[in-house]
Amino acid sequence: MTYSELADLIFPDVTGTIEDLEKRYPKRNLKEGAMVTRFAPSPTGFLHTGSLFTALVAYTVSKQSGGVYFFRLEDTDQKREIEGSGKELVDQLKYFGVVQDEGYFGDHEEGIYGPYVQSKRADIYKIVIKELIRRGRAYPCFCSQEDLNLLRQTQEANKVIPGYYGLYAKCRYYTPDQAAELIKQGKPYVIRFHSLGDHTKYIKVHDLIRGDLNLSQNDQDIVIMKSDGLPTYHFAHLVDDHFMGTTTITRGEEWLSSLPIHLELFEAMGWKAPDYAHLPVIMKVDENGNRRKLSKRKDQEAAVSYFIEHGYPVEGIIKYLLTIANSNFEEWLRANPKEDVSKFNFTFEKMSLDGALFDLPKLRNISKDVLSYLDAPTISKNATEYAQKYDPKLYNLISKDPAKFEKIMNIERNQEHPRKDYDVYSDIYEKIKFFDCDIYDELFENTELPFNPFKLHIRIFYHLFHAAKNIIKTILVEFKDSLNLDQEESSWFDSLKNLGAKHGFALSFKEYKKDKEHFIGHVGDVAEMVRIALTTSKNSPNLFQSMKILGKEEVSRRIDKTLNSKVLA
Repeated sequence: MTYSELADLIFPDVTGTIEDLEKRYPKRNLKEGAMVTRFAPSPTGFLHTGSLFTALVAYTVSKQSGGVYFFRLEDTDQKREIEGSGKELVDQLKYFGVVQDEGYFGDHEEGIYGPYVQSKRADIYKIVIKELIRRGRAYPCFCSQEDLNLLRQTQEANKVIPGYYGLYAKCRYYTPDQAAELIKQGKPYVIRFHSLGDHTKYIKVHDLIRGDLNLSQNDQDIVIMKSDGLPTYHFAHLVDDHFMGTTTITRGEEWLSSLPIHLELFEAMGWKAPDYAHLPVIMKVDENGNRRKLSKRKDQEAAVSYFIEHGYPVEGIIKYLLTIANSNFEEWLRANPKEDVSKFNFTFEKMSLDGALFDLPKLRNISKDVLSYLDAPTISKNATEYAQKYDPKLYNLISKDPAKFEKIMNIERNQEHPRKDYDVYSDIYEKIKFFDCDIYDELFENTELPFNPFKLHIRIFYHLFHAAKNIIKTILVEFKDSLNLDQEESSWFDSLKNLGAKHGFALSFKEYKKDKEHFIGHVGDVAEMVRIALTTSKNSPNLFQSMKILGKEEVSRRIDKTLNSKVLA
């Protein structure tokens, strides 16, 4: 029996050829230099932050080169598949603006290079595997799990590299006749690749990030088709990448050790291998100060759903990931804070070789900048959409008066250096809830107003505690009596400073700092008294603009409520 006859015995119903597949999937007609990239996850769980990073890089280089970015679902490991996770992966990537040109879209597929779901491509894999058997580069392996366990024990005892290779790959030495006889007997088998490599020798490979590398040749006879008839990842992805015309593969550096396997498989088929870019792994410093991979089990920020549920702006996430991707992005961002990130020229050469540390505080700072530059209608719309899904308290507040909410969002927004009140959309409710009169009344009843009169009496009143309270009451009364919200903000602030000066407060912090013994405090302390009375907090959006939104009547009501409170009794 020949290898061709063995191939026919194993695949009697497979009549197609490699030539048929080449006609079915013609070469893409793209301009020179255009990159065809892909994101090809397994539907086994949530979208990892590292996976979003990988997809973003693939998407970015395809767009900048005028190429194609597609989504392929690698579902050959059906024991680990989680129902619905494939669509969820697509939807989450879409949320971040990483949208495929073709491929799997969750509920349908688009594109002439499909199917884009691996479990639907069994006929393609069988044609290629049949051809490898015909060429003597693949064979059936009848080793049971027990056989493989004994083999590993022998290798460990002999202190040699474990695996199925060389003289240890006993099934590779069966003749076609011997293999055929075992198949006819009904003995279960898988299909293995017949490697011609030698791990003591090296191959030169070029990585788009890491440059030229010397890697040990592959000599492992890996499984390329499991007993259920489905291919393994190692085999399926390269068949798909060939016929889908992938030019550039972006993947994590953990796959670098498998590269010799994949390159030998391409070589065995006579196919040109794509370019590879093995991205740095995203790391985290743990509680002991040690660097480790961002973990699905340990780190909430490992799942992109964390950022969605907490209301991180999409643009903030993308900008942060680009700071990890390219060392010169931060410099570009400082010079172009409002520019669309698509204008940034991404290059593989500017990627770090070391694992990048995931920095949540840095991400929040970038997100804060992003939110500050949005106009009021946009941030109001985005906040409403977020609140509707994830923040019922905020959504209820918005729903009461959407126009008022937009006014709140517009506070100190239309200026060269906009106010940065919010890091993420989930911050908004706590910082603006006082605008709702009902909520304010609840806060007033349930919050210990942080006037801190003790701070004042330390300065000037020498343990006469009531004196500090009296100064606060006096200022609030006079502030209310002179309140004029029709004037310009600068005029209002001048009147506030004059009110403070009248009662022993410096006109500025700088003036107070020069002569602390002479002043009770400074104008900031006066503003704080008013702010606490109106919001029950020391922190709030711009005080004057907040009062204009509340209206004179409501401002007066809140001051009266404060004056009659127990804290100032």
